[in-house]
Amino acid sequence: MSSLHASAAASPTRRVLHQGSIGMFLGGGLLSLGAFLPWVLTPLGNHSGMGGPGLWVLCAGVIAIAGGLLPYRTLALVHALVPAAVSGILVGWQCVHLIQLSAATDSWGKALPGIGMVLVAGGVVLLLRAARRIRTAT
Repeated sequence: MSSLHASAAASPTRRVLHQGSIGMFLGGGLLSLGAFLPWVLTPLGNHSGMGGPGLWVLCAGVIAIAGGLLPYRTLALVHALVPAAVSGILVGWQCVHLIQLSAATDSWGKALPGIGMVLVAGGVVLLLRAARRIRTAT
């Protein structure tokens, strides 16, 4: 009977949530939500994120949410960094494209970043913060 207790005490229990789980849940949720909202606001109407890079951002958001449930630190760190990098590159590319389009048509202030792009950028910041917390956790 004592050998059963000794073996049960010797195996450590793994926590499912880690230091960056909450940040990954929030960041992934912002990415997923921002993918559906308008990314570009124009006087003629709004352009949804799903018309452009929204599907990629939605997939990245789901990967980030799934990474919040992983008990392995290295794998969770990858699940925070890859979606943040992909989404950050897409938001930066869209901003550069908006600036180029405004410069080419001489219509500054007519095409503006929408709430979806802003939410995705905020989600990228939260994911990078969660990745830093995972990396520095002991």
